[in-house]
Amino acid sequence: MASTETTAVKDGNDLDGVEAGLDALETVQTSRTPLRETLIRKVLPPVTAIALVLVVWQLLVWGEVAPAYKLPSPSDVWGEVRESWLQGTLFDYIWTSVSRGLLGFLMALAIGTPLGLLVARVKFIRAAIGPILSGLQSLPSVAWVAPAVLWLGLNNSMMYAVILLGAVPSIANGLVSGVDQVPPLFLRAGRTLGATGLKGTWHIVMPAALPGYLAGLKQGWAFSWRSLMAAEIIASHPDLGVGLGQLLENGRNNSSMSMVFFAILLILVVGIAIELLIFSPLERWVLRSRGLLARS
Repeated sequence: MASTETTAVKDGNDLDGVEAGLDALETVQTSRTPLRETLIRKVLPPVTAIALVLVVWQLLVWGEVAPAYKLPSPSDVWGEVRESWLQGTLFDYIWTSVSRGLLGFLMALAIGTPLGLLVARVKFIRAAIGPILSGLQSLPSVAWVAPAVLWLGLNNSMMYAVILLGAVPSIANGLVSGVDQVPPLFLRAGRTLGATGLKGTWHIVMPAALPGYLAGLKQGWAFSWRSLMAAEIIASHPDLGVGLGQLLENGRNNSSMSMVFFAILLILVVGIAIELLIFSPLERWVLRSRGLLARS
């Protein structure tokens, strides 16, 4: 009798140990990362890379590997930045392009999301439109500038048309890919619980397809930004204002490589800023919600 009780107690202790171990595995560390460690891990590497690029760039200038009118020095490019800042045009260049790009991307998002759901969920539409979307995604966005100018003229509508034609296929295809990766068990469980139709799409399909959808959004923004730059470089008009693409073209027309490098620098800065401020937080949130990233 005593042996039986001892065994029972031992088994109970083992179960308690297993439960405690599982609880420990599910526990997410919430301790805040020290500021010094954050600076070393996240700030120091990109700063070091930028410093290295500047050093190599300056060494190439000192080595006279190319004439000064072809390879300006970092100080010459900084002079362009300083001049545009003093003239009050720096933020005008940035805002002209960023406002167009974000508005065009939101329009593409509003069109590409329902289109992607239809293609993913309706077999006939997928067979009819799916290959066309893939073909449009592979088509260089610069190819749409000429017909857009002829159809709509030199105005903002032409810019938005080029952005939509470049971004909508990427967003739709990203959502289709995400929906295709949703486990069928999720769909059956949703139907069992009464989540069908739009309710099933909102509560089951979209959350499960979120990683693929987010990848499509990132690619859609990249296509939006590149499409806009191509449109601004090719199509110029006083009523359109001077965006970053037009600034780049002005540098070419004036044979000013320092202005060209200045425009390229601003285009890169905007692209990196959008990634760090919008898409990186979204990606971390998706990973955390799936237990793939510990909270810091």
